[in-house]
Amino acid sequence: MAEITHFYETFQPTQYDVYLDVNRETKQIAGKTSITGEAKTQTVSIHQKGLVVASVQADGKDVSFTTDDKADAIRIDLSQTGEVKLTITYKAPLTDSMMGIYPSYYEVNGEKKQIIGTQFETNFARQAFPCVDEPEAKATFDLAIKFDEHEGETTISNMPEARVENGVHYFDTTVRMSTYLVAFAFGELQSKVTTTKSGVKVGVFATKAHQAKELDFPLDIAKRSIEFYEDFYQTPYPLPHSWQLALPDFSAGAMENWGLVTYREAYLVLDPDNTALDMKQLVATVIAHELAHQWFGDLVTMKWWDDLWLNESFANMMEYVAIDALEPDWHIWEMFQTSEAAAALQRDAIDGVQSVHVNVENPAEIDALFDSAIVYAKGARLLVMVRALLGDDALRAGLKKYFAAHKYGNATGADLWAALGESSDLDVGAIMNSWLEQPGYPVVTAAVENGQLTVSQQQFFSGEGKEVGRKWQIPLNGNYETVPQIMAEKSITLGDYAKLREENGKPFRLNVGNDSHFIVKYDETLLKDILDNVEVLDDISKLQILQDLRLLAEGRQISYAEVVPLLPQFANSKSNVVNVALYQVAGNLRKFATPKSDEERAVQAFYDKLSADQVARLGWKPKSDESNDDQLNRPYALGATLYAKNADSIAAAHEIFVANKDQLASLPADTRVFILLNEVKNFGSQELFDQLLKQHHQTSDSSYKEAICAALTSTPDAKLIAQLIAKFEDADTIKPQDLRAWFRGVLANEDGQQAAWDWLRNDWQWLEDTVGGDMEFTTYITVIAGIFHTPERLAEFKAFFEPKLNTPGLTREITMDTKVIESRVALIEAEKDSVNAAVAKVVD
Repeated sequence: MAEITHFYETFQPTQYDVYLDVNRETKQIAGKTSITGEAKTQTVSIHQKGLVVASVQADGKDVSFTTDDKADAIRIDLSQTGEVKLTITYKAPLTDSMMGIYPSYYEVNGEKKQIIGTQFETNFARQAFPCVDEPEAKATFDLAIKFDEHEGETTISNMPEARVENGVHYFDTTVRMSTYLVAFAFGELQSKVTTTKSGVKVGVFATKAHQAKELDFPLDIAKRSIEFYEDFYQTPYPLPHSWQLALPDFSAGAMENWGLVTYREAYLVLDPDNTALDMKQLVATVIAHELAHQWFGDLVTMKWWDDLWLNESFANMMEYVAIDALEPDWHIWEMFQTSEAAAALQRDAIDGVQSVHVNVENPAEIDALFDSAIVYAKGARLLVMVRALLGDDALRAGLKKYFAAHKYGNATGADLWAALGESSDLDVGAIMNSWLEQPGYPVVTAAVENGQLTVSQQQFFSGEGKEVGRKWQIPLNGNYETVPQIMAEKSITLGDYAKLREENGKPFRLNVGNDSHFIVKYDETLLKDILDNVEVLDDISKLQILQDLRLLAEGRQISYAEVVPLLPQFANSKSNVVNVALYQVAGNLRKFATPKSDEERAVQAFYDKLSADQVARLGWKPKSDESNDDQLNRPYALGATLYAKNADSIAAAHEIFVANKDQLASLPADTRVFILLNEVKNFGSQELFDQLLKQHHQTSDSSYKEAICAALTSTPDAKLIAQLIAKFEDADTIKPQDLRAWFRGVLANEDGQQAAWDWLRNDWQWLEDTVGGDMEFTTYITVIAGIFHTPERLAEFKAFFEPKLNTPGLTREITMDTKVIESRVALIEAEKDSVNAAVAKVVD
């Protein structure tokens, strides 16, 4: 069912009075909502989903109405058009779907408790109260909440609480905003509050299952982020407070509700004394991302969901801009290169991928837009490209104009480009539309032909792809002056190569800094020159060489076997970005080898060769004076040495476990996962399994929970795997929000893959019923596609998912992931002999 008409075209709200009476005991909500607005037609449509509507009044008089559940609608007949106040009385269920208004469950000292929270993006406000549930339908909101309250409970919302009368909590009127940004929560909460330089109250709220000190880190990051954005955007934060709330059950990572940002606990609260640096960086960027939205998304909102990228891509870039300013020693842009850039390049190379800007109407399809590798990562990469072209002064001046012109309203991508164009001398829209409106990206081939240095572009595909002649306006970022700023042509000639090489005194390179969204294929002459001088390259350039060669190999433009002998020369780098790229290539080599074969033993020996010096240098115990890079590199070295089955490493990890078996939670967070994983794989028992599962249930430390998940899902014991899968549908053991990580862990475990795959196929309906309304539901399919690599698994994947191709929201993911597995299977079948021979040669 497609929404032919946006409801905003029939009725335009200006103000809501929302009264909600929530009964946790009966799981029922009694509601009364009054909406003042302008009726554009005599029959108006208001969104509802799952509401039992008792009555509808217009200006105090009963009017006739019908509910249309297929269209999520209440159709209301009015006597005339113009200003009207609609009052709708209804009942609604409190659900466990993590959408709408829902309970989050947790325990304190063995006692089960719950807090109530909300999740209204994309279109779930209609499950809580009748409304025009579209981004363009901005209005002010007066919220009043009553619930079965007991002493010691806290109630929070977008705006400060104004008063409490007869058990009803009344909140100040909001500014003009979209329905999906309305939020509230109540329950037994602890908090810490501070104030920014400009007087904004900033607070962090969490359940009392957490230690008070776990609120300190996020409070500091949130406060400084708001102060940074007020300065960078040159636009004040528009609300009196900014609350950050950790919800024990939360389907997404976080949600930018205006003034009350909600988070999965793992992405907000953390133990400042024992959390790995990469986890601190992740939490900081998530907070900065959501707070970037308070302006970009909340103050100015996309007009319709097709411009979702406008919200998400921008916040994704700004999280790095902010954290780089707040914590310069972290070099956070390196994380952008290893996570966002890498994800975008991988996903965007598949034929059939969505473009950043996508037309969409059907509500069931809107959630499918949230493709993190495209709308978030690629979009952010494109904006980084724009930032590099404009410079920060022009960017900030353009943003200030954009906010001033559209605050409390809506905008499109064209509006942003117009504002940025005014503040610079570039036609930003013309450059960006070639990237936003068409999928994919180019491979730029640099070659010496008849003595001339030439550069040409063509769309890059990993796997099969149909060439349709797409062209991009490419910021080439070359290191020779003869390279133009933008290449819009299919090919250009830069001049006599020998002369240019002599004049410049360095190898020819493109996309210096790796900020533009393309990869480079150098011919043999140019690539040899680069590799002969690799030691003088900066770390991002080394990452880029490994990244581009890996992608070219996956796209069958070079052989994977050619890449294998290059890897050892990068193995002892002290740079984390180089190690991430190195082990991404090495990780792919594992798929060419049959498990438990001589080929796999050779790959393991190769891993041992790559990691030996790093393990010796870094060791199993973090040092107080080590660099950030050392902290970030240790997990790669330890993971590699354990995969290699290095006897000394297995013994060292076991020794640490035995010495700390009664205090596992206090093991250093960045090595703990490997110590536990080693123990489960090599010294596992029913007793250890039960001990870890019990500690997973008892701890409130998300990092420790994740380490236990990674360890338990790696067990080779079929009996324990069966016990684990039996817990998949037990929400008291594995929360639905965390299930994907457990499923992925068992599926990636060669000894557990069949059992996990059987579970998913047998219990798909349960999974759909439990997390099917969740925007992350399709990622279960993505996870499978990331692991399967044999013809047999491909056939099974197609047999199971092809009948589901017409399911709204799943079509693109199934189509894309089928291609992902097909291209991987074809690559392995074609090259496994040459790749395994190359590995064996390096090992010998």
